[in-house]
Amino acid sequence: MTDYLHAQTKGAPGAPLVVTFHGTGGDEHQFHDLARQLMPDAHVVSPRGDVSEHGMARFFRRTGEGVYDMEDLATRREAMAGFVRAKAAETGAAQVIALGYSNGANIAAAVALDHPDIFSDVIAMHPLIPWTPAPQPGLAGTRWLITAGERDPICPASQTQALMAYLTAQNVDLSTHWHAGGHELVQSELTEIQRFLG
Repeated sequence: MTDYLHAQTKGAPGAPLVVTFHGTGGDEHQFHDLARQLMPDAHVVSPRGDVSEHGMARFFRRTGEGVYDMEDLATRREAMAGFVRAKAAETGAAQVIALGYSNGANIAAAVALDHPDIFSDVIAMHPLIPWTPAPQPGLAGTRWLITAGERDPICPASQTQALMAYLTAQNVDLSTHWHAGGHELVQSELTEIQRFLG
């Protein structure tokens, strides 16, 4: 198992595990405290991406904006799946929630698409999945929230809509939230995440 540099807060016995995934250039602290505020009793684990892009931490390599190194993504997806499974076993959590932004949303989604039993809930803020995933019947019944900006230059709305359509076709319990801006996170997204977790 890859042991990422990570932040970890122990929760109450039997509480859910929230795994947070930062965006490019973020670190294990970017969403750790947010998760603790949203779910005070939960276990929270926040890994730091182990790829450096010009000194900025990421979870997998890319060769350009929106162009992924798919071989590297596959390797790091499997490493992250092992890490999350180990943390779920360590905490004894039956419910495992992914909360990721941008590159963090992409690694969480990539893990879920190949290991649909890992996360019961996925909160993907501004994800970009620039390939057509294979059908994944194991996703049926999992809960997803996708938040996005209508004018996001990094994650085009058309590709976000394609991901939403794919998830709907897999019988995911899908919630969506759009804001009028770009790639930035706004208050309405946090409000929607609160509602989703509530």
